[in-house]
Amino acid sequence: MSRLALQRVAANVRRGDGVARREAEAAIRCHEASDLGAYIAFDPEALREQADAIDAAVSRGEDPGPLAGIATSVKDLYALDGTPLHAGSKRPLPAWPEGFLVQSLRRLGAVFTGKAHTVEFAFGAVGLNPNTGTPVNPWDPAEHRAPGGSSAGAGVSLWEGSARIALGSDTGGSIRIPASATGVVGMRSTTGRWPTTGVVPLSTTLDTVGLLTHTVEDLRYAFRALDPLAGHAGETADAAPEGVSGLRIGVPASRLWTDAEPGIAAVVQGALDELSAAGATLLEIDAPELDEAGERYFDGRIVQPEFLGFLERELSEWIPLLHSIIGKRLGAAGDVRATDYLAALDGRRRLSARVHTRLAAERVDLLATPTLPIAPPPLAALSRLGAYRDANRLMLSGTCPASMLDLCAISLPAGLDGEGMPVGLQLMGPAGSDLTILRQAAVVESVLGTNLTRLGTPPRVRASSRAELRE
Repeated sequence: MSRLALQRVAANVRRGDGVARREAEAAIRCHEASDLGAYIAFDPEALREQADAIDAAVSRGEDPGPLAGIATSVKDLYALDGTPLHAGSKRPLPAWPEGFLVQSLRRLGAVFTGKAHTVEFAFGAVGLNPNTGTPVNPWDPAEHRAPGGSSAGAGVSLWEGSARIALGSDTGGSIRIPASATGVVGMRSTTGRWPTTGVVPLSTTLDTVGLLTHTVEDLRYAFRALDPLAGHAGETADAAPEGVSGLRIGVPASRLWTDAEPGIAAVVQGALDELSAAGATLLEIDAPELDEAGERYFDGRIVQPEFLGFLERELSEWIPLLHSIIGKRLGAAGDVRATDYLAALDGRRRLSARVHTRLAAERVDLLATPTLPIAPPPLAALSRLGAYRDANRLMLSGTCPASMLDLCAISLPAGLDGEGMPVGLQLMGPAGSDLTILRQAAVVESVLGTNLTRLGTPPRVRASSRAELRE
């Protein structure tokens, strides 16, 4: 599948001549040539049928929409008509209706390739799933490394070449983590901006739905097509620089920097230095709310009781089936008192108000940190539950503060570490400024380059897919 921009692919499809079917066949070829294991279920015949329907609509003079023929992988947490929903568990869930994001993509002309792997019930950041399988991170040619979770197959499906958009969900970082770990772009939208209907919930307070793509420009194009608020005057009038000159980037004094492995921090700092040389202003600021938000996330008083409550109400028969890496971490959730839960929600609101006040007072456009403090670990190093828990906490530690603080945040590739693994640059901004952050991130990408130009192609991407990616 070629690496043409989404907008150009959709424009070609809308012009006709069977382009949607050719796109679908390219996606199928890439999937069949891959051994990365991105999917729990890939349906080539359904993909062909969807593409043929798009081409037929074009031949009748109809416009199928701005995402016409765009191949999209769907995290196995979303309901997708005609495809079983496992949510990473050991058996299919009861029937679940499609929701906002899948229905919106259908309406705009996108086609679906199948279900990409997720961590069981999205409760994990590493990407490991002993039930249905763990996708292979394409950047390590020798070892099976974690792809990042919980949207574990999302970034892998993009590099496989079978998808141009990957659907994920982000509670504590489950879009940004795999984006960083696999060297693509992923964004957590403002909490509540997009309905989470049609998606198995983890946390009613923190869940968001969103996209991963190869480039910021692709994500920006798709986001604007999907977003009900894209034409809202209040946001489109929001000031954003035309170029990187004048962009004010806050570099917070935080454990998000100090806990990062030195090689990873150096890659992200190097990317920021490039932005500074191009005209951006880097500002060292205090942001103690980031560290406090991380501590509050890990105390387990919001996500765990909300997740357990959902399982007890809706899927009680699945609780005894949970794998130990999920079940044991969930064990204490029933001990959280209602007063502690309510206090945690109140504390989150107060922290969010404080950090938004700070951003306004410091007059910074964005906060910048490493997305992940560690490289994606080899699966062999996670065989002990304690080792898994340590890695899971570390991989969440860079992203969960933005979730707790109601910030929207995007991860884009900053470079490769000493072992050749991708490193993500996380940019965070105020709630509600999603389109502004996408514009700013696009400016950053124009300086740093896209993942192909900055990182190259992963060693495990087959030669046939590699040639198509470079077209």
